[in-house]
Amino acid sequence: MTRKRIGVLISGRGSNMEALLAAASDPAFPAEISLVMSNRADAAGLVTAASQGVATAVVDHRPYGKDRESFERALDARMRDAGVELVCLAGFMRVLTPVFVGAWDGRMLNIHPSLLPAYTGLHTHERALNDGVRVHGCTVHFVTPVLDVGPIIAQAVVPVRAGDDPDKLAARVLRQEHRLYPRALELIASGAAWLENGRVMYQDAQAMARATVFADET
Repeated sequence: MTRKRIGVLISGRGSNMEALLAAASDPAFPAEISLVMSNRADAAGLVTAASQGVATAVVDHRPYGKDRESFERALDARMRDAGVELVCLAGFMRVLTPVFVGAWDGRMLNIHPSLLPAYTGLHTHERALNDGVRVHGCTVHFVTPVLDVGPIIAQAVVPVRAGDDPDKLAARVLRQEHRLYPRALELIASGAAWLENGRVMYQDAQAMARATVFADET
C-alpha cells in the first residue's frame, strides 16, 4: 500500500493534528503525516509533531502584510517540496484565498464544529444552544473558496443534554472531532470516498456508513 503524504496546517496546539498523528502511527493507515506547518513559530503543535519525528515548518504571515497570495505561495511551495498530496486544516487561523484553495481543489480537508450546513462561522456551540437544537456535532468537508460550505465528507452527531453550556457541549464535540477527522482522512486517502462534480461519492454502503458517527455518550 502506498500511503498518501499529508500536510497539516495549524496555528496553535492542533489537537486535531494530534488525532491525525495518532491514527497515522499505524502502518496500516492509508496516510502518513509528512509535514506540519504553522503561520506561528510559537504554535505548540510544532513541538508535538517534531517530538514524533514529523517534519515541521513555519511560514509567518506577518511579514507579508496584506499580500495574502504571496504568503500562500510560500505555504504552497513548502508543501510541494515535501511531496504533500492532501492537506488537512487543523485550527489554521487564516482565511485562504480562492487561488490557494483552487490549487488544492479536492485535496484539502477541514473540520468544523457544527453539523454543516448549520452554523457556519464562529460561536457554533452558543448558537446551537440558543436555538434549542437537540443534536449538534462536527463535520469534515472539502475546502472551497466560500467558508464552511464545501462538500461534506463525514459528520459526527452529538446529543445536546439538559444543563449543557457552550463549554460542556464544545468539549463533547471536540472528542468526536478527534474521532471523526482520522476516519474522514482514511476514507479519502484510501480512495473509499472522493470528490466528483462537487459532491462526495463513496465506493460502497460500508464506506458511506463510516462517514457518520453517532456519539454513544449518555
